[in-house]
Amino acid sequence: MSQVTIYLDEASEKLAKKAARGEGVSVSKWIAVLIQEKTQKTWPPEVLGMFGAWPDFPSLEEIRSGQGEDAPREPF
Repeated sequence: MSQVTIYLDEASEKLAKKAARGEGVSVSKWIAVLIQEKTQKTWPPEVLGMFGAWPDFPSLEEIRSGQGEDAPREPF
């Protein structure tokens, strides 16, 4: 495991310590989890669990059916 040094102003340090205490973890672990959450490339499980929750939500085709054709794009 590697070590990273960060510099925080006093207010940010207090907030980080308070948040870490509230979650029952060290500041180091709290920051590591925060970095993982902010850099993940998938939807959180809470969001994935909502897929299909609205059975009457229109499909993509229905949403786009009232739109016209896209304007032609300019070549590069």
